[in-house]
This record gives sequence, structure tokens and C-alpha cells, in this order.
Amino acid sequence: MPGYKKIIICIISLIVIIPVSVYGYLQYKLKDVTVSSTYKSKIKEVDGITNILLLGTDGRKDETAFRTDSMIILTLDNNNKNIKLTSLARDTYVNIPGRDKGKLNTAYFWGKESLLFETIENEFGIGLDKYVIVDFTSLMDIIYALDGVELDVKESEIKEINKFIPECYKFCKNPNKGEMKLIESSGKQTLNGYQALSYSRIRKADSAILRDGRQRKVINAVMKKYQDVSFTKYPQLIDALTPYIKTNLTSNEIASLALTGHNILAGKSLKETLREGEFPITDEIHSKGGIYGHSGWVWVYDTNSTCVLRDFIYKNIEMKDNEYLLNNDNISLNY
Repeated sequence: MPGYKKIIICIISLIVIIPVSVYGYLQYKLKDVTVSSTYKSKIKEVDGITNILLLGTDGRKDETAFRTDSMIILTLDNNNKNIKLTSLARDTYVNIPGRDKGKLNTAYFWGKESLLFETIENEFGIGLDKYVIVDFTSLMDIIYALDGVELDVKESEIKEINKFIPECYKFCKNPNKGEMKLIESSGKQTLNGYQALSYSRIRKADSAILRDGRQRKVINAVMKKYQDVSFTKYPQLIDALTPYIKTNLTSNEIASLALTGHNILAGKSLKETLREGEFPITDEIHSKGGIYGHSGWVWVYDTNSTCVLRDFIYKNIEMKDNEYLLNNDNISLNY
């Protein structure tokens, strides 16, 4: 579809809460979507920390090169028993190895996951070599399999959601979509597949950074619903997920990931274990938005503030509580 920006919500994070009893079925379904990868992170691993890059793309089936529209680092922190979802703004202005400076989401266009991994490592100091790419259709099918998800819709978001609903509805092939329904009121409500996808796509109502927050809210809502789902529905959910993903995780790594996730969630609710973050720090001090170089509108960020991102992922220090943000004497914007 011309001009259609595919916003992918990375449903693969659900792997960590699938019951071990049905994991064999998941592994069987994933065998056809696992691909080999030669990239190996240059950053030393931290014991107890597992990072996986969740990618959504704006590519179409007939395209061979495309940009990543959604980039979220999924962190399983077995040391502090929590799960982190950290959004990396696609418009972040970065040095791309072997290329001119540009937006972070163009690294995948130029060099697939290997160049994106290298760019993230060089810029932010986060070690990554495992990824999952998700097609946006999976979001709608998963949500239909869950009979919808609960989201709190703001009054200011209704117009933008409804603007995207006709297109998402048209693209949705789920047999349970029924007649098209727009959002009529604000507040907490259950959204179906095409409504939730429309919610995750809106941007003009506020900003791209807040849109990243909506992506994480949808992931959160799906994971919460997933925890309460009937055991008999898991094969249906797995069937809805697997046709739309590609990963370089092996079967053994997937099994290990599941066991770690279950260990973290043991006896706890998702709300107790989930932490969320985003980078750059968009406070008009440690980043500035504007047009720089030939990349259009970008976020120019304080290169020294990457310690806030690393401390969140590796040391479990909430971004807002990081001492670096209290000291504005050492700011270095990467114009």
C-alpha cells in the first residue's frame, strides 16, 4: 500500500510467558522462521542479562531493503528479576559505520541486522547479536486470538486513531474482524486487532516518542492478557504469531529464554516485573529535535547520556533517577 507506514508491535516478547508445557509446539513452529547470523557482539556479556533486539519494519513482501520502523530492546534481567522494554527512537541521529551520519532506522536498510547491531553498539554501548523481526499483521491476529486488549484511549488520540482505522481494517484479513468500528469515546476500553494497530500507529496527536510509548503499552496489554489466557488457546496464539516472524534465535536459545522468563515471573504479576524506558532522553537538554545534515528531522542527542541507557539495562537504575541527568555540565550533542 503506497505511503503505508507499518508499525510493528514486537509480540515475540510473549515467548517469555508461554507455558513450558506447550513450548515444544512453539519450537516446532519456529523451525521454519529461524535464520543463521554471523554477527557476534564485541561487547562483553553481563551475567544474568539477556538482550534481544525486537524489530518492526516498513518493508513489503516484494522489497529487498527497508528501514526499521520500530526498535525495542527486550531485556531479561535475571539478576533483578524483571523484564525491560526500551524503545530506541528511529529518528535518532547516529554515525553509521561505512556511511554518512543519518537516522538510526536507516542502518538496517544499508546493512541489515549486522550493521544495525554495530551501529547500536558503537553509539550506545549495548551488546546485541540476537534479533526478532515481526510483521505487523501478527499484531492483529494475536489480538483477535486474545479477544481484544484493554487500552486507555485519550480524548486527544481518538481523531488520529480513527484516521488510520479504515486502512488497517482494509488490510486486516482476520475472519473475525466483522464490520468496521471507529473509536467513539475516550477511557479504558477493549480494542480489537485493527483498532489496536491504529492506536499504535498514531503520531501527529503528540510525537514519535509518545508513539513509542503507545507501542510498549500495546505490548504490555497483550502480555497481560496472555498471562490469563486458557491453556487450550496457546496453540491458536502460536499459529497466529509464527507466520510473521524471523529470528536468529536457535531452538536451545528459545528454550533458555522461556525458562529465564518463567523464573523472572514466578509468583509475580507482569506489572511487578515490567520496566520501560526510551532513548534519547527528550528533555530539550540532553537532546534536541531539528533538521540536520541530509537526514530530515532527527533527534540530536547528548552522547554522554548513553550512560543512562546502559545503567537502566545493565544496572537496573531507572532513567529518571540517574545522577547524570542532575548534572548538566558535561553535555555533548552529536551535531
